[in-house]
Amino acid sequence: MTPADSLRLILLSSLWGMSFIFMRVAVPEFGPVPLILVRMGVGALLLIPLLLSLRYLKLVWENKGGLLLLGLVNHVLPFVLLALATVRLEAGFTSLINATTPIFTALLGALFFTTPVQRQQYLGLALAFVGVYVLSANRLDFALGGDGWFILSALGATFCYGVASNYSKTYLSHLPVRVLAAGSTAMSALILLIPGLLLWPTEPISGLAWANGLSLAVFSTTVAFLLYFGLIASAGATATSTVTFLVPISALLWGYLLLGERLSLQILVGMAITLVGTAIATRMIRLGHRKVA
Repeated sequence: MTPADSLRLILLSSLWGMSFIFMRVAVPEFGPVPLILVRMGVGALLLIPLLLSLRYLKLVWENKGGLLLLGLVNHVLPFVLLALATVRLEAGFTSLINATTPIFTALLGALFFTTPVQRQQYLGLALAFVGVYVLSANRLDFALGGDGWFILSALGATFCYGVASNYSKTYLSHLPVRVLAAGSTAMSALILLIPGLLLWPTEPISGLAWANGLSLAVFSTTVAFLLYFGLIASAGATATSTVTFLVPISALLWGYLLLGERLSLQILVGMAITLVGTAIATRMIRLGHRKVA
């Protein structure tokens, strides 16, 4: 990676880390579905100009079904589930659960998309799940008012990301990145339009909530998507995937500085185990070799 790519990676991780802060502040007033309608609606308005070409519009039309499905499983469902999780869970904690996305990507790839899994990856998968257990062991309370269902909601989002990653790689990899980004975002906004309006809050929404909701749409969605796909084109998918490990660190730092969230020993130990397991599972750490990729 060039120095410019490294700076883009740090900025991307910061923007995606801030997304958990934005959701944590805005979701109590908006509700999960209306908030994600704002996120994807504004994002679509800002990204659609990238498609103002007959070639790109034709590609969107020819692949509308695939883009619709991608928008559902990569944006609508996981974003709503993460917004629901932040109703109860701290921003940093939610981002750590979200860091298990590569785990579900590897598992689903092996089960349904004929992606080979090496022996060391099984160790990484097991370690990552141990890390998640360490993080949430004393919070898996499924009684009314407990955190259990919100933790499952965050894990459900990572499951959706795993489905979307494998589906996109298998069936949509021939499309230009702008078609994938803008097309799936526009489809997501269409899916969310009616339920988002039906669930729109009856009470006035404060300026603080609007500021966080719009920041989520502009910075953590539109700008982040452009940085993300630009990094893939410049540095490659493997280097870009390291953002997985930087986002929770960013979210924990922002949560501590802006929301006063607590950094306990349990969270730090759970984070370390989860991220090491994820690094092994994604072969960023290769066991039995001197070099670390």
